[in-house]
Amino acid sequence: MILEYIRYRIPESGAAEFEAAYARAAGPLGRSPFCHDFELSRCVEEPDHYILRIHWESLDKHMKDFRSSDEFRAFFAEIRPYLDAVEEMRHYTPTDVVGIGAGTPQPPTLYEWAGGGEAFERLFSRFYEIVATDALIGPMFAGMKAEHPHHVALWVGEVFGGPAEYTAHHGGYANMLAHHIGKAITPAQRRRWVNLLADAADDVGLPDDPEFRAAFMSYLEWGTRIALENSRPDATPVPRAPVPRWGWGVAPPYQP
Repeated sequence: MILEYIRYRIPESGAAEFEAAYARAAGPLGRSPFCHDFELSRCVEEPDHYILRIHWESLDKHMKDFRSSDEFRAFFAEIRPYLDAVEEMRHYTPTDVVGIGAGTPQPPTLYEWAGGGEAFERLFSRFYEIVATDALIGPMFAGMKAEHPHHVALWVGEVFGGPAEYTAHHGGYANMLAHHIGKAITPAQRRRWVNLLADAADDVGLPDDPEFRAAFMSYLEWGTRIALENSRPDATPVPRAPVPRWGWGVAPPYQP
């Protein structure tokens, strides 16, 4: 990734037309497959100063591929009158110094939205009650230890942004993987597991807003499909990995 910064000095009398020219130039710039994003900013203290930031795929993609493209020719036709107003035009590589300030609004985690650890304890207590009477997947858990629902609640709670209790005290990813090795889970059993957990979520009153349930179900689909693959007799799963962390995806919670 490369960041290009172009600094302009534009007199007040020409500011409106300058911004209008860049609004037109934004079309071809945005259509370039080598441009990730861009932003034109105006200085508050000295309004005749502007900075254009463009995030390019790479230096070569900008200097060679973009500049030989039809998008560049259309872009340049709009901004050509302002070349003499350029005070700096350089490329920068981001460093590892990056962060999000406390003033940036953050959505709650899925763990928090669900109701915290107590909600996941209720969920898996109810789930394994249902499982025990199910003809298809009940036999898979016939020898289940009494603490198993609690352990799964810790796993899913950690995945959804809760405390890393499963990693700290129950072996993390490697231990969860070991529970699936050689189990030869069938597609029908995988689907029943998902369906019964969705039923249990309804039974215990987990949030039923579309955003939470979309994220909840997407993890169940993702996780169970990986479990199915890892359970095959010829599987060669990754032996060590962090516990996955699941977020809201494309639909954060609706908060008016």
